[in-house]
Amino acid sequence: MSSATQIHATCVEVAGAGVLLLGGSGAGKSDLALRLIDAGARLVADDRTDLVRRDGEVFASAPASIAGAIEVRGLGIVSVPAVAHARVRLAIELVQPEQVERLPDAQTREYLGVPIRVVMLAPFEASTVAKVRIAARDAGAIAVAARPQ
Repeated sequence: MSSATQIHATCVEVAGAGVLLLGGSGAGKSDLALRLIDAGARLVADDRTDLVRRDGEVFASAPASIAGAIEVRGLGIVSVPAVAHARVRLAIELVQPEQVERLPDAQTREYLGVPIRVVMLAPFEASTVAKVRIAARDAGAIAVAARPQ
């Protein structure tokens, strides 16, 4: 069975894992995505992300009208390296620095009935790109280990 929805999120592929960047307008989604892309990630979708469930997994893609484009404050809409879709393994909730727990318990959020790991991070800290890369690597490894053989 397949189901689909569109969410207000930016999505990038990091270390083979689709990573949703969540937060309100001006939270830093596109800014963090741009820094991740500069560090080797690839854009899936900016600001609006289509999600579809197939075979028990969630895949992200961009609406056709915005595929391959990202809004860069001060520059406008620019083209960047992009992929057509990515298997969602992680969601990053962008929050204020004081909201980031030092040693958080593992959290998940359901998208189309599939639990996805959620991590809360402050988007503008110098280490955030590295933290996302570590979390994406770990989320991808956990998902592969959990897959039936």
